[in-house]
Amino acid sequence: MKKTLLIALTIALLAGFLSRPLTAQDEKIRLGVLRFTNHTAAGWWRGSVGTELQDMLASELVSTDAFSVLERKEIDAVLGEQDLGDSGRVSPATKAKLGKLKGAQYLIAGTVSAYEEDVSGQKGGVSFKGLSLGGSKNKAYIAVDMKVIDAETGEIVDARTIEANAKGSALGAGLSLRNFSIGGEDYKNTPTGKVIRACILYIAEYLECSLVEGKDASCMKKWNKMESKRKEKTKDAIDLDE
Repeated sequence: MKKTLLIALTIALLAGFLSRPLTAQDEKIRLGVLRFTNHTAAGWWRGSVGTELQDMLASELVSTDAFSVLERKEIDAVLGEQDLGDSGRVSPATKAKLGKLKGAQYLIAGTVSAYEEDVSGQKGGVSFKGLSLGGSKNKAYIAVDMKVIDAETGEIVDARTIEANAKGSALGAGLSLRNFSIGGEDYKNTPTGKVIRACILYIAEYLECSLVEGKDASCMKKWNKMESKRKEKTKDAIDLDE
């Protein structure tokens, strides 16, 4: 009797599980990454950098395997392919089907709100438009104001300032925004490139913690501690007139 009751209960539970609709807990959270903006005088920010940072963050989010990251930058190309398939010029067996585009649950927006670069022991080095040319040592700091926007309501459901610091050898003369190559070196080998990459990694790590694990998860302790420290430093830096 007990065995029969146990089997019936198991079947009922399985039937209930299989019949219920998928929730955010059953599938990956769908994200769209917007083009970055800049509110600083950083000399490396020109042209397509905002789009490059958008691509970098999208790639990092994909690599976490925690999100479904939707391509929005090339959406016109996707729509064009679908329209071509719908024109009758493409084999029905291979054409891109309409109505299959996925919608994002959240949009991620990033604004570079602070950037600082210091050079010591310059040995004749100079600074031009925010870039240090020459010098023996260099360090860089960046802060990005990140927002998580509910794609359905437009509400900002999360916001955090993510900071990063990096040190390394000084920059040489010359600047190429392609892959942030500075002075002929790959960008990741320069303080500027290191600090940008670190900040992007931190943003992806934070989003995995806050959106997947949840605001009450243990991983949030680190981020809350960093946020508290950042706010205290900001308060100390403010010189209020009495």
